[in-house]
Amino acid sequence: MMTNDPIHHAASAGFSAKADDYVRGRPDYPDALTDWLRDRLGLHPGATALDLGAGTGKFTKYLLKTGAHVIAIEPVKEMRAKIVATLPDADAREGTATSIPLPDNSADALTCAQSFHWFATRAALAEIHRVLKPGGRLGLIWNVRDESVEWIAALTRIIAPYEADAPRFAKGTWRKVFPCPGFTDLREDRFAHGHTGSPEDVIVNRIRSTSFIAALPPDEEAKVTAQVRALIAAEPALAGRREVTVPYSTVAYWAEKIG
Repeated sequence: MMTNDPIHHAASAGFSAKADDYVRGRPDYPDALTDWLRDRLGLHPGATALDLGAGTGKFTKYLLKTGAHVIAIEPVKEMRAKIVATLPDADAREGTATSIPLPDNSADALTCAQSFHWFATRAALAEIHRVLKPGGRLGLIWNVRDESVEWIAALTRIIAPYEADAPRFAKGTWRKVFPCPGFTDLREDRFAHGHTGSPEDVIVNRIRSTSFIAALPPDEEAKVTAQVRALIAAEPALAGRREVTVPYSTVAYWAEKIG
C-alpha cells in the first residue's frame, strides 16, 4: 500500500500498526491473473516488472510467477519487511509514487494492486510514465467486495462513518486522472473471486486491516471489531461456521505507455 508524499495519515498509522492483520485478512488474487499479466501486460522471463505500493507482497508473488525480475516499491517499512521475509526473490525497495527509485525507461510493466487510489495524481502518472519503457504497460488491480450480498453491505455500513478523507477505490476519485496524456485509454477485465477462511481472518481481520480502522484509537477500534463480530453472530450464513467465503470481484485495468 502506498500514498502520495507525504504518506496519508491513515496509511502511515494504520498500515504500520496492522501489517500482520493485512497479511491474514486481505484476500489473494485469482489464479487467472497470472495469464492476465502475461497476455495484457506482456510479462515473461527476462522482463522487468515493478509493483508500486506493494504492501506486504500480496500481489508481488503473482508477478514472480511470470518469471520476470520483480521490484517491489513500498514506503511503509513494516509492510516492506513482510516482503523481505516472505519473498526473497523480489527486490524490495523504499519509494513513493512520485519518487520511484528506478532510471528512465527501465520497466516493462508496472502494477498497482489495491493501491492506486492512494496516489491517483498526474504527478504520479508522470513518474510512472518516466520509468516505463516505450510501449510498457500499466496495470491497476483491485479486489472489490460484492455488496449485493446483504451482510457485506452491512459491513460497509459499520465502517463507513470512519472513512473521513481516506481514499478508497469505491469513491471513484482515482478515475479523474484519466484519460491521461502519455497513456492509451484504460481497458478493463473482471474476474470472480472469493476469500475463504475463518470468519476471524477473512472478515474481522480484513476490516481491522482497513487503513482508517487500523488508525483508530484502541477503544474505537474495539467498538468496530465488536460490531463486526456481532454481525457475524447474527448472520445465518456466518454464525457458528469455522470457514466462510467472502465473494469478491477482481477488477483489472490496463493501459500502454505512448510517446
